Amino acid sequence: MPNKANLKSYSYFSDDTLKSQVLIHYGLEDAEIEQIKFKDTDKQRAVFKIMYLDQVFCLKKVYFGKEELLFVYSAIEWLYRNGINAPRLLPTKSNNRFVEFMGMLFILTPWIEGTKCSYDIPDNILDSISLLADIHNCTKNFAPIEGSASRRGCVDLSISLQKHFNQLLNCSNLAFKYKDRFSKTFLNYFDSNLLLSKLAVSLSASLNENNLSVCLCHLDYVNKNIIFDLENRIWVIDFDKCKVDYSVHDISYFLRRILKRDKTKWNLDLAINSLEIYESKRALNIDEYKYILAYLSFPQKYWKISRDYYNNIKKCNKRSFQTLINKTVEKTEYQVQFIKDFQEYIENKFQCKLL
Repeated sequence: MPNKANLKSYSYFSDDTLKSQVLIHYGLEDAEIEQIKFKDTDKQRAVFKIMYLDQVFCLKKVYFGKEELLFVYSAIEWLYRNGINAPRLLPTKSNNRFVEFMGMLFILTPWIEGTKCSYDIPDNILDSISLLADIHNCTKNFAPIEGSASRRGCVDLSISLQKHFNQLLNCSNLAFKYKDRFSKTFLNYFDSNLLLSKLAVSLSASLNENNLSVCLCHLDYVNKNIIFDLENRIWVIDFDKCKVDYSVHDISYFLRRILKRDKTKWNLDLAINSLEIYESKRALNIDEYKYILAYLSFPQKYWKISRDYYNNIKKCNKRSFQTLINKTVEKTEYQVQFIKDFQEYIENKFQCKLL
């Protein structure tokens, strides 16, 4: 439940208000409502499960405007019409694809009953990356409908990694200054993480971005958004972050989320098997492999925790940050070994040196 500071916002989402102001437009004013998610941040979002007779729906308050919603709608329709299981935005009684209330936009989709992708089941992972290849294949010529926002990523990876690398160096200076418990842990593992960071920066700087294929990317392709339904069909949901971007951005994000876990920590065989499944449908070139290697090489969590700690050192919960840094550095040597082995794999695959 939201805290007191959120009550004003939350009142907009009472059952009576939702029924009379939103669900009535779908003929669902007599439905039952179950709150699934409420997040009251700058990007406020809310998700509700709507049950009416034998039908179940997902009502969602989105955190972006109409033009961006049109882009998301375009993406879902494109995928649906190309055989990808993606829950469509259902029309209102007046054939609109959203309801506007108090400056907020609401969308309704079918509720997909099933289980989310399990990273502990290898077949789930392989099926998911196979679907990702299908998504990328069918959206290489994707074009949103007129009036949509221009959602395009294709950010220069070397610029962002260089920025993060510089922040990491600044953290090391602050660690020497403060010399507290967190700083000692940070410095104990700094050399290994510096090695990973330098490789990431060097690889990204050597990329030829003209060789990176572009398509519609989900950009939050993680287990909670990959659903296996009751008939074991695979669905992809929640396109809030989708953009036209480099396909390897999607792949890299998907792999990193799996590889940083305790149970699958930096498992080379799992990464290679996943990429082989993807490549059985969509080949990757050497620059795309370099992108993936650079993305996976950068010590993302070590950098982020350290940056946040030193930015808030006077008011943060130091015990919590210590727990986070301890858990993160436990996997550092696994990541170092993975990157060495993965680089060797790529060099053997393409019969060349990457740097």
